[in-house]
Amino acid sequence: MTTSIAAPATAPTEEAKGGRGRTIGIALLVLGLVAGGAWFFLLKPSGDSEPKPGKVAPLEAIQVNLAGGHYLRLGMALQLTESAHEVDGSRALDAAITVFSGLPVEEVNKPDVREALRQQLVDRLQERYHGDVMEVYFTEYVTQ
Repeated sequence: MTTSIAAPATAPTEEAKGGRGRTIGIALLVLGLVAGGAWFFLLKPSGDSEPKPGKVAPLEAIQVNLAGGHYLRLGMALQLTESAHEVDGSRALDAAITVFSGLPVEEVNKPDVREALRQQLVDRLQERYHGDVMEVYFTEYVTQ
C-alpha cells in the first residue's frame, strides 16, 4: 500500500505567485498612467505665461511736491495688457503721488533712483489694477 503525501493546501502554487505579481504590476502601470494624465492635464505649466502688451493709456501730467519746496512735473503712460479693460487713471496718479511725494530733488534726479521708483510704481499699479498694467512710461519728468 502506497500513500501519497499531498502538498499542504495553504502553500501557494507557482501559478498563484505569478498571478499576484502580474496583478500588482498591472495596478502600478494603471496608477502611473493616471498620475501622468493628471499631471499633463492639470499641473503641466502652460507654454506662454507672459501677458501680451495691449494699448498704451496716456495720463495727464501732474505736479508732485518734493522735499525742500521743490516739485516734480510727472507725465506718464500705462502699458496695458492685451486683456485689460478700460483703466481709470486716478488710481495710477494717486500711486505716483504716494511714491514720489516728499523725496529730495537730488534723489529723484539720479537715473538709478528714478528707475527704482519706476519699478516701485509698476509694482503698486499691478496690485491696484490686478495685473492689467505691465509697464509705466514717463512722458514728462521735470524737477524744479
